[in-house]
Amino acid sequence: MTVDLLDAQAPAVPHPPHRLPLLGDLLGMRPRTPIQSITETARTIGPIFERKIFNRRIVLASGPDLVADLSDEKRFGKFLSPAVAALRPIGGDGLFTAYSSEPNWRKAHNLLRPAFTQSAMRSYHQTMLDVAGELTRYWDQHAGVAPVDVSPDMTKLTLETIGRTGFSHPFDSFRRERPHPFVDAMVGALRHAQLRTFLAPPVVGDLLWRNADRRNEQRLQYMFGVVDDVIRERRESTGPRPEDLLELMMRAQREQDPDQLDDRNIRFQVITFLVAGHETTSGALSFALYYLSRHPDVLAQATAEVDAVWGTERPGFEQVAKLRYVRRVLDESLRLWPTAPVYAREAKQDTLLAGRYPMKAGDGVLVIIPALHRDPIWGPDATEFNPDRFLPEHVKGRAPHIYKPFGTGERACIGRQFAIHEAVLVLGTILQRYHIAGEPEYQLRVAERLTMLPEGFRLTLRRR
Repeated sequence: MTVDLLDAQAPAVPHPPHRLPLLGDLLGMRPRTPIQSITETARTIGPIFERKIFNRRIVLASGPDLVADLSDEKRFGKFLSPAVAALRPIGGDGLFTAYSSEPNWRKAHNLLRPAFTQSAMRSYHQTMLDVAGELTRYWDQHAGVAPVDVSPDMTKLTLETIGRTGFSHPFDSFRRERPHPFVDAMVGALRHAQLRTFLAPPVVGDLLWRNADRRNEQRLQYMFGVVDDVIRERRESTGPRPEDLLELMMRAQREQDPDQLDDRNIRFQVITFLVAGHETTSGALSFALYYLSRHPDVLAQATAEVDAVWGTERPGFEQVAKLRYVRRVLDESLRLWPTAPVYAREAKQDTLLAGRYPMKAGDGVLVIIPALHRDPIWGPDATEFNPDRFLPEHVKGRAPHIYKPFGTGERACIGRQFAIHEAVLVLGTILQRYHIAGEPEYQLRVAERLTMLPEGFRLTLRRR
């Protein structure tokens, strides 16, 4: 039986009430926090629904059966959602924003995959330790004196880590009173892309955004200039060449590797890692610290584990993975607030999604990960923080495809193990050195750009 024969019998995809001509469902959206808005809608409408923003229809899914079906690599592949397509001026055909049909995606994946093996992780460990040490020296100045603003400091740390490990380029983040200009340009460009996606009406949109587009182009040119300088300096260097992501790409050029990338694409790959490679981990660390500060029993157990496994010494590479409870804290934080909160899938052929909803080849569906991670399949306390959900016996019995903080399939996050090692190492370092406490009156506010992170969350530190 073909999809066409079932079209008439297929259930309609619901949509929010009060749809308006031209605007569609725009009035039900919060352009600055679209993911939180969509997650709330999923709670009331159900595991699949559609939104129309002006003349654009978007289908969103979060039900476990739907996500399991969308994870079938034979029938579905990566889809560039409107929000991700809006990032192509920043990332071009880099790993995150490339269409699967673009050859540079496969070439870059082949070239860079060795950089995320266990042996490669081992080579990054010392740099991660060094940057964590810079964070603690910076925080020591505030311990017992004034609270620290967590998310900006985690952003400094993760940008510094990916800059040095990936491209041997320090940003001197902890020596600056203000964020590096690259960060300001990046945040502005991400915010511009997000708002442009939701607030650009047909026909007149380009005219209304003309001045903002001009300012954004200046941000992009600054980012490109920073990265082009890094590439040029590496090419002109006569000293020993570091073994990092940039060197893998430039060596492929020198050796005429079939997977070699041109300079323009190398630029896009560098920007992709600088942006996505630090934004996601920064948010994950910030949320984990938020939940630790809100749950004294969890904080005490995590601290006790660090004391038992690491003592007062700097940890070796193998000791990081031994912080199993700290890892569960990280996993549960990513469940409630997956910092890369959406991925999109595209039908490779005409098919029925979960046996019910017809999709034509090329149709896309957005998977809303925060809604998936709060589905009732997680239990009656799905919205509560509980690291024991990730005990081995619970993971073993868990339904497949209900935990997706790193996406799915061959286009899932290539740097997953890098991010996990860095995050656990940093959390362990903080717990080893400080007693931490959040401000009692703080109510969690989640900011959205490319990723999600707590806004205005501060910690009071006391040296142990």
